[in-house]
Amino acid sequence: MTFQELLDFAGRHQMLAIGFVGLSLALVYTEIARLFRPYKALTPPQLTALVNREDALVVDLSATGDFEKGHIAGSRNVQASAFGPEHKLLAGAKERPVVLVCRSGQASAAPAGKLRKAGFQNVYWLDGGVAAWQQAGLPLVKGRA
Repeated sequence: MTFQELLDFAGRHQMLAIGFVGLSLALVYTEIARLFRPYKALTPPQLTALVNREDALVVDLSATGDFEKGHIAGSRNVQASAFGPEHKLLAGAKERPVVLVCRSGQASAAPAGKLRKAGFQNVYWLDGGVAAWQQAGLPLVKGRA
């Protein structure tokens, strides 16, 4: 396929071409933003290693009911609306690795950025959340922590 054929196709199918360009730009933006975010994403095996090697503090931002249905062993539950850099759970944890977890990995990303901006050095986020943990075949604990 030549460049001229691509231009001809784009001329005949303008909406498809605009959609393709828009999606391509969104994908590039997302990947660049991922490279420059102030916190690091972890996979479930990386989280396990971080907890075992560096005694990471795992904070689950899920609703209490969801947390009690199943959570990562050793994690502490804090409501996302009540969580911030000044939360009592984080007292003295500025140098300790802090990993934020939620059900899907979406709700914990923004609080991770806030912790990093507040001066926490080792802030992590479980990419995919508890759902990724379960997909990796890792166990969940039921009940309160």
